[in-house]
Amino acid sequence: QLQLVESGGGLVQAGGSLRLSCAASGRSFSSYAMGWFRQAPGKEREFVAAISWSGGNTYYADSVSGRFIISRDNAKNTVYLQMNSLKPEDTAVYYCAAHFTGWEIKRKDDEYNYWGQGTQVTVSS
Repeated sequence: QLQLVESGGGLVQAGGSLRLSCAASGRSFSSYAMGWFRQAPGKEREFVAAISWSGGNTYYADSVSGRFIISRDNAKNTVYLQMNSLKPEDTAVYYCAAHFTGWEIKRKDDEYNYWGQGTQVTVSS
């Protein structure tokens, strides 16, 4: 069992930055691959970024590539999402998620096994 708690969301102006954190409790965090997803009002949840168990592999949605960076610190049981050059269309609830096959990068939300409660990110124009 893995419990995930996101933090770091808030209100920021367009062009600004935020860093989201996802703290995990439970066994063997370092064996899980992690992902970030987001859901805007009236829209389906969408993939943002993912990272393998070691941090050696990462993958980004086209919409955030070059602006967002996913990273992890297995000693702290935490995964991060550094968000730069934020745009109003990045406004959403951001969720972190974990799946068992730590070496694989997965982009579909139904492939993830554990989810956090989400943190709101609002980007004003």
